[in-house]
Amino acid sequence: MSKINDIIDRARKDSCSDIHLTANLPPVFRKNGDIIVSDLSFTKSEIQEMILSMLDEKQLEKVKTRQDLDFCYALPSGMRQRVNVYHQNNELCSAIRILNDEIPSFESLALPPVIQKLSEEPRGLILVTGPTGSGKSTTLAAMIDYINRTRRCHILTAEDPIEYLHTHKNSIVHQREVGVDVDSFAGALRSALREDPDVILVGEMRDLETISAAITAAETGHLVLSTLHTTGAANTIDRIIDVFPSHSQSQIRTQLSSVLKGVITQQLLPLSDGSGRTPAFEIMLGTDAVLSLIRENKCHQINSSLQTGAKEGMRSLNADLAKLVNQNKVTMDEALKKASDKNEFFQMLG
Repeated sequence: MSKINDIIDRARKDSCSDIHLTANLPPVFRKNGDIIVSDLSFTKSEIQEMILSMLDEKQLEKVKTRQDLDFCYALPSGMRQRVNVYHQNNELCSAIRILNDEIPSFESLALPPVIQKLSEEPRGLILVTGPTGSGKSTTLAAMIDYINRTRRCHILTAEDPIEYLHTHKNSIVHQREVGVDVDSFAGALRSALREDPDVILVGEMRDLETISAAITAAETGHLVLSTLHTTGAANTIDRIIDVFPSHSQSQIRTQLSSVLKGVITQQLLPLSDGSGRTPAFEIMLGTDAVLSLIRENKCHQINSSLQTGAKEGMRSLNADLAKLVNQNKVTMDEALKKASDKNEFFQMLG
């Protein structure tokens, strides 16, 4: 087990975000978004042994039946990693995400002040969206920690796997892991309503059943936070609506417009000086104007509301990217890769 621990220690010391283990390939690191093939040398059997050394007996049985695994692996020091194990060409591979041992603050993550305001909402639905590796789980962890420190309430989470460990502070926090403590996100949400929560975190809204249960939980007076792998507020709303059959979509629009408090979309870009990465955001708030657009199936007009709602804290992704370029924090090329509308992005540059 020491070999895999040594690789993880190296990744942590080098400020890498991910490790990839593949047969017949040296360990590969991701740093500041870039893939870096290491100078480490291991045989195919050593790579397989390293992956297997992270598994317990139950996980080993699942691997034998060709099941993919998602779990957290802790070093002897207690520092945790999110691990995915999968099969490729009859060999085991693994993707390891390095997790912070401390929950970062809003300030350290450079989160806009409006995210703190959203965290103070007593009820409703808040969504954090973006591609894989954009920091969604970290933003949610910071929001849950803020609630934990500033409110007296019961926080219940359903995660796959649990990434950040929350201790009881002003609130009590119960964290349930899918596949360990509960069978599914939807099942966790159904039982949550009988467990007296004030705040519910759902790791991901993957399917119709989970989305429907999350909306119902928000309707019944809870604050629900979750994620989607979407980019942009309008795309997020459309994705939620499109999950439902056509005859239910009008009702879902009405339900969503009654509970939605905000959609936070984020992307991570490398800093132009190479010192790390910085976030870019799109933030939509559940104002009367925005909720009316959702109810009336006019999501294509949401972008206009983002531009006119700057005083409330709203912003479009393209505007935020243009601001980062004008501040010389990121390069034009990197911003263009993330822009949702290149024409709008160039207009925002001024």
